[in-house]
Amino acid sequence: METARCRAVLAAAETGSFSRAAEVLRYTPSGVNQLVTALESELGFALFRRNTKGVALTENGELLLPTIREFLRQEDRIFELSTEINGLLVGSVTIAAYSSIATHWLPEVIRVFQQDFPHVNIRLMEGIWQEVSGWLDERTADIGFFSYQEGMPYEWIPLAEDPMLALLPPDHPLAGEAAYPLINCQEDPFIMPALGCDDDVEALFRRNGIKPRIHFTTLESFSAMSMVEQGLGICVMNRLITEKYICNVVKLPLDPPAQITMGVALHSKVDVSPAVKMFLKYAVRMLTKKEK
Repeated sequence: METARCRAVLAAAETGSFSRAAEVLRYTPSGVNQLVTALESELGFALFRRNTKGVALTENGELLLPTIREFLRQEDRIFELSTEINGLLVGSVTIAAYSSIATHWLPEVIRVFQQDFPHVNIRLMEGIWQEVSGWLDERTADIGFFSYQEGMPYEWIPLAEDPMLALLPPDHPLAGEAAYPLINCQEDPFIMPALGCDDDVEALFRRNGIKPRIHFTTLESFSAMSMVEQGLGICVMNRLITEKYICNVVKLPLDPPAQITMGVALHSKVDVSPAVKMFLKYAVRMLTKKEK
């Protein structure tokens, strides 16, 4: 199976278009089409449905894509290992992370890492818990920075404990209190981020047997904070999300206190490229030190 054909399939699947795949690969659209068609002929079935708007994977294509991605990953690893043997660290690192970690923690790590290893390409993807874990499962990402949940199927390296806070409008009756009773989420209008299913917040409610009175859902935590500022309800989120975000809300610790464990996850510390292994070393050293 030729690598060029597999790369054409992966690029087309990720961009949804032979034309955009050609831009990524620096081929012509007809060249990408020829590579994909050749692989389809070799396999004996179609990988894409083609129409005037672009291309989409067939069911067989969906089944084969993870294997194609893994095949290309192993080829990249051979190249990266050979360059490491020759004394030059090259390659790529694809990182999936909470937006809060991508905003507050990772830029400094990336800056220091790139100074030492300028030939390593860094790709950073931001998402909620479900997205980060999904990118890890699909091996779209090499490593993921997010919070620990029971039953995670990854190798896990804890970095820091981050307290959970209640965010209240300034005129809320409890705004002047030392802590916000979590049980009150059953009475106060509640704003739930992460498409209405924030894993960290939902786990907190499950542990305490609480059913929040959800009035609004958002995708981003920042929009939830703005809604709290406008008096539309209250919200619960970890402290890191709220840092450096200018918003007129009251932040209170919870009663009972709660926190989440932030860390980094990957499939295997053994089966990663030299570039990923080195970035992981930098991140753990810098971020663990940051929180002490």
